[in-house]
Amino acid sequence: MSGPLTILVTGRYEEADKALLRRSAPGARVEFVELVELVELVHDLAGLVETADAIVGHVPDDLLAAARRLRWVHSPAAGVDTALSPGMLASDVVLTSATGNGAIPLAEHALLLMMMLNRDVPRWLRAQGDRRWDRFTHDELAGRSVGLFGLGGSGLDLARKAKACHMRVLGMRRRHCPSDPAVDEMFAPGDFHRFLGACDFVVVTAPLTAATKGVFGRAAFEAMRPTAFFVCVSRGGIADDEALLDALRRRRIAGAGLDAHGVEPLPPESPFWGLPNIIITPHNGATTKATARRGLDILADNLGRFCKGEPLRNIVDKAAGY
Repeated sequence: MSGPLTILVTGRYEEADKALLRRSAPGARVEFVELVELVELVHDLAGLVETADAIVGHVPDDLLAAARRLRWVHSPAAGVDTALSPGMLASDVVLTSATGNGAIPLAEHALLLMMMLNRDVPRWLRAQGDRRWDRFTHDELAGRSVGLFGLGGSGLDLARKAKACHMRVLGMRRRHCPSDPAVDEMFAPGDFHRFLGACDFVVVTAPLTAATKGVFGRAAFEAMRPTAFFVCVSRGGIADDEALLDALRRRRIAGAGLDAHGVEPLPPESPFWGLPNIIITPHNGATTKATARRGLDILADNLGRFCKGEPLRNIVDKAAGY
């Protein structure tokens, strides 16, 4: 292969960030494109897609077919369920992600939802709106057990935050991971229902994959304690919406805190909005400036590695889905 590497970066970047990415890829030709529909690149940038060695951003299958020199695609998002198209799965192109960039704020958001649920913060907000002094006996996190379904970056960060709140931390992960002092007990996937039955809070931080899609169905919610809360901050679709709605309506579980939803944006007619035992946020838990900065740093590091022929960070296991 002759000539400099060609790297196509899609999306909007500030000029200072563009300069950083160019510095991170010395000797490479770095092109920035702000088009929303990437399929238009084939027509609007004749020759660039065909000669691209790497693309940053979502790559639809027709673009993959046109990019004959493509060796690497980087997803600026942490979750890659939408990036794993049939063409990507069948290709030899290496896929990396920004996983880990939102671990800290997602853990904070999960902790926020847990505290709002077990202290019934909506009751205080209603009283505030009514200018009514409403004191009541509420719960606390100390002494409660939290089960983390998924122990990646956000799961482990939440485990440490939960320990600081004097909670017992239980964990479940498909792949083996080294023991962590913040996790009191690990459960194997075959012990899923026993894991659920041991929790006062079940928090989903796992990615959406073929193995996790719909895993929280009716049987899962039946296995939970009726006093337990369900919290999801990673991806919608891991919980079956109808099963979750039924569990909340019947008070089979005490309530739910949802930042990730099966349908996004959550439509106005969704029955989730009207339930009294739920807290809804608009998939907003990791929308921080620091998340974007960490994602940019991951990309810059990988650009340098790619140009030097070094191993890339955050390589996605296409078969596993993350």
